[in-house]
Amino acid sequence: MPHFEHIRHRPPTSLEAPREMVVVLAPLRSSVNLSRIVRLCGCAGIQQIIQIGPGKVDRNIARDAVDYVHIRQHRSLVPVLEDLAQQGYTRVGLEQTTHSQSLFEYRFPRKLALIVGSEREGLSALELQRVDAVVEIPVYGQPASYNVATAATMAVYEYCKQYPS
Repeated sequence: MPHFEHIRHRPPTSLEAPREMVVVLAPLRSSVNLSRIVRLCGCAGIQQIIQIGPGKVDRNIARDAVDYVHIRQHRSLVPVLEDLAQQGYTRVGLEQTTHSQSLFEYRFPRKLALIVGSEREGLSALELQRVDAVVEIPVYGQPASYNVATAATMAVYEYCKQYPS
């Protein structure tokens, strides 16, 4: 049987090139969720978050990611979605909708804007009209949806699994 030793804080795995992914957050009610998503992006090598509305990042939760991840704040999501399309990003909403595709079957494009809805309302009809695709994460019990930071983590992990370096 192999012998395992805990390695605390192994150095990050190198990426061949910066990730071509931006995480776009609809207004979040919880600074804890925002901070967890900032930490997620730092760990995954995602350098940019676009945050709609105000929000405060808790450094105790986000840790060193606050020094690595650039957060841009905007007032409204719709103009941001239009701008991302002009920049060549494929805009993929993370939401439960009609015609959404399972996260487990969806092939992410490399140049991706992952659009994450707010905790209670998700993405509005107007916002959903401006995405190129929608993925959802199957739920097998109750409650009928995942926490926003948990859902973002699952989607980012799937993207990183498809594009490991």
